[in-house]
Amino acid sequence: MNKNIVIIGGAVVVLAVIVFLVIANMTPTPAIIPVSGVPNGTTTAIPTTPPSTTLPSVAGAPVAVTGATVAPTATTAVVTGSVNPNGAITSYWYEYGPSSTFGQKTSTEIVGSGFVAIPTPGYITGLLPNTTYYFRLMAQNQFGLSTGIQRSVTTTASSPAPVGGVPQAHSLAATTITNTTANLGGSVNPNQAATQYWFEYGKTNALGNVTNFVSVGSGNSTLTTSAAITGIDAGTTYYYRINAQNQFGTVNGAIMTFKTSGSLAVAAPVVTTQLVRLVATTTATLVGTVNPSHAQTSFWFEYSTDAQFGSTALHATPKKSVGAGTDTTSVQTPITKISPNTTYYVRIVAQNTGGTTRGVTQTFITT
Repeated sequence: MNKNIVIIGGAVVVLAVIVFLVIANMTPTPAIIPVSGVPNGTTTAIPTTPPSTTLPSVAGAPVAVTGATVAPTATTAVVTGSVNPNGAITSYWYEYGPSSTFGQKTSTEIVGSGFVAIPTPGYITGLLPNTTYYFRLMAQNQFGLSTGIQRSVTTTASSPAPVGGVPQAHSLAATTITNTTANLGGSVNPNQAATQYWFEYGKTNALGNVTNFVSVGSGNSTLTTSAAITGIDAGTTYYYRINAQNQFGTVNGAIMTFKTSGSLAVAAPVVTTQLVRLVATTTATLVGTVNPSHAQTSFWFEYSTDAQFGSTALHATPKKSVGAGTDTTSVQTPITKISPNTTYYVRIVAQNTGGTTRGVTQTFITT
C-alpha cells in the first residue's frame, strides 16, 4: 500500500518516506531492533472444526510476521507487518504496552482469506513522548492463532501526528461477465493517506482468491475501481469484495455475488470405497464417499463373491441420491441375507450426467 503523509517539517517528511517504502512497496527497511520474544509465525491450534463447505482443503492457521520498521511521533506509532491468511478469513491486531507484557491492543481488522502475505498496518495512538513501547502482531482464523515476534519503539519528544485516516471502500456490481471472466467493481476514498486496494473472490463467502494490489494515491475523493478476473467456471455463482488499506488500517467492502454465463461443465462423480463395517454372519454395512461434481448424482454399492463381479453372482443395493453439490459426502448402506464364512468383494458406484464412476474394490469376510 502507498503512503503520502502531508506534514510540515523535514524530520516528519523523512518519516513519511519511510512509511511509504514499507507499506507501499512491501519491502521494509529495518528501523528498530528486535527484542526477546517468540519467532515470527508461531502458531497455536484452536480446537474448532472448519466448515466442510467453505474452505479449501489446504487451509490452515495464519502466519503473522511483525515488521521491523516503525514510524513514531510523540504520541503515535505506525507499525507494520504481514499476514498470510492461509486460506481462511483472518483477523489481525497488535498488542502493545510499556513492557513486554503489553496490556493493550489495537482494534481488530480483517485481512482476508487468500494464500499470499498481505500487509497489516497498525496505527497506535495515545502514547507518551520519549517512552519505549513493545509491540507484536497477532493473527487468528478458525484454524489457529499466530504470534509475530516482539519488537520495540521509542516515541519522539515532540512531533505532530500524521495527517489522514482509514480509507473508505465499497463493493460495486460486477460487469462484463462472460463464461469464464468478469470485472469486479468497487470504489475507494484514500482519506488523505496513500492507499491501495485489492479484491478477494471465490465460490463461497470464504472467498480465498486475491487480485493484484493497486495504488489509488492519497487524495480525498471517491475513485471508481475494478479488477478483471479470468479462468473462472461457467454457470457458477462467485462471491467477492473490495479491500482498501493505508497506514491507518484495513477496511473491507461488503461481500457481493455474480454468476457467470453459460452452463457449468458436468464431470463424472468422484467416489471412494471404504472398509466395510459391522460385519456379522449374514449382515454388513457398506461404506464409501461420493462427490457429485456439481451434478445431481445417485450412488449404490455392488457386491459379489466373484472378484470380477460376474453377472451371475452380482448384487446391487438400491440407488440413493446424494444431491448435486461439490462436497465429498460419506455414505453407507446396510446389506442382509449374505452367506456366513464367505469372502465378499464390494465397490461403490455413482452416476450423474457426466458419467458413471466405480470405486476400487474392497473385501470382507462374514463370520
